[in-house]
Amino acid sequence: MSTTEITSDSSDKPLLEVHQLAKAFGNLNVFDNLSFQMGPREVLGVIGPNGAGKTTLINVLSGQLAASSGTVLLDRDPISRLPFHARARKGMIRSFQHTNIFSEESVSENLSRAKRFSSSTHTDEDGARSLLDSFGLSDKLDHPAVDLPYGLQKMLGLVMVYITGPRVLLLDEPAAGLESRERILVDQFVETALDRLSCGILIVEHDMDMVRRLCPRLIVLDDGQILAEGDTADVLRRREVIEAYLGVTEEKTDAEG
Repeated sequence: MSTTEITSDSSDKPLLEVHQLAKAFGNLNVFDNLSFQMGPREVLGVIGPNGAGKTTLINVLSGQLAASSGTVLLDRDPISRLPFHARARKGMIRSFQHTNIFSEESVSENLSRAKRFSSSTHTDEDGARSLLDSFGLSDKLDHPAVDLPYGLQKMLGLVMVYITGPRVLLLDEPAAGLESRERILVDQFVETALDRLSCGILIVEHDMDMVRRLCPRLIVLDDGQILAEGDTADVLRRREVIEAYLGVTEEKTDAEG
């Protein structure tokens, strides 16, 4: 894998635009008035303490949950009212914290179903084959997915989202459950997606080493608001961020996830 530092492509027009986005469950506000942008070939990290709304944000952006208010645009096209499957067909694709595969089906059938679900004309099968080789899945295409070790199931899930040809890729804790030696495969996946698909990638992640490696720009959510946003190194040095998140010694997944 190349060790070239990942940088954002800020010269292009925004690919994803979020304006005053809010989500509430009854009287409980998960987040409110969130506004940010992401460009093509940009990796944007989202971190925050437990319950900050990170997973809910991905659920709302992907259309699995309806926003309470606000607007989401994909390449200047309003998609706020579209359901999950319609957003996916336009290229808004998400992964999950845990494996999200067809466990009784073969690896090959999992990939075929993912491709059919997207109906995308931008699938990169050569790139998918390269990832399968790198992840050690090429010789397991006929194996039931349930027989794979957990790490390979996670990698299969990532190849499944890759083969849909995403324009915006929402990664929800891609390193969750992976051993330290497996986490570098996530880096390779992100680099391949940027280089070959030119998509924008939003990553929710607790692994701060991975965030520093992959995300040139960072958003910190706290108490339903954007606490800090900007260059990752600068944001992580801010006292309010350290107090709100980095000073917490025990990392858990979002309560709402």
